[in-house]
Amino acid sequence: MFKVNPLRKRQFWGALIGILIGGGLFSFLSLDSSEQYVSLGPMNSGHDGLSCVSCHADANGNLSQQLQSNLEHTLGMRKNSVDFGTKDVTAQNCLGCHDRPNDRHPTYRFSEPRFKQATQTINTTTCITCHAEHTDKRVTINPVDYCMNCHQDLEVEDDPVDVTHMALVAQEQWSTCIQCHDFHGNHTYTVPEKLQDTIPLKTIQVYLDGGEDPFGTNKKYRGLSEPEWIKTLQKK
Repeated sequence: MFKVNPLRKRQFWGALIGILIGGGLFSFLSLDSSEQYVSLGPMNSGHDGLSCVSCHADANGNLSQQLQSNLEHTLGMRKNSVDFGTKDVTAQNCLGCHDRPNDRHPTYRFSEPRFKQATQTINTTTCITCHAEHTDKRVTINPVDYCMNCHQDLEVEDDPVDVTHMALVAQEQWSTCIQCHDFHGNHTYTVPEKLQDTIPLKTIQVYLDGGEDPFGTNKKYRGLSEPEWIKTLQKK
């Protein structure tokens, strides 16, 4: 009578148990209710109610096709790799909810040749340079002196500020910019004309870290909610 090698038997059961555990774990992590275990970190301020699919759309093709395409790319049989699992998040994902006609610094503007040198220092062609997700913050870039990359030659005609913009630039007081100005220009508020009346930098930092908005809650345009964003996708 044929006898099964005890070592082979243990290997078989070990492999079977491993497959069952792996399959169960994969199924569990695929559930919408398990998103908290898959996420790289907490959602940023204002994104608390969003689900993963709001930003991470399924990649084209099924799992087998994605594996095959990337294997062919690795072996030099295919020029480009493909997204695996989900598509990469780009500025277009953000603009789906936050596209505003009044944006003072829209990402597309920085694709112009005149900003080539500036974008080599700070890549403002994409939102995630300043707003990296899963950090539990509103703005993740530090320090807040990024205006220096484009506004070195700033001149304001009939400058109303008690300390002129030209003087602030000459003194390299770049952190004062955001103490007066909302970067995207979406808040409705009165810009101070005296430096002593500007928002303290510590208060600004609390806001950037996800705290209370010192510019106020009155905004010209609001971002879409997840249900509104999904409806927009369905119409496309």
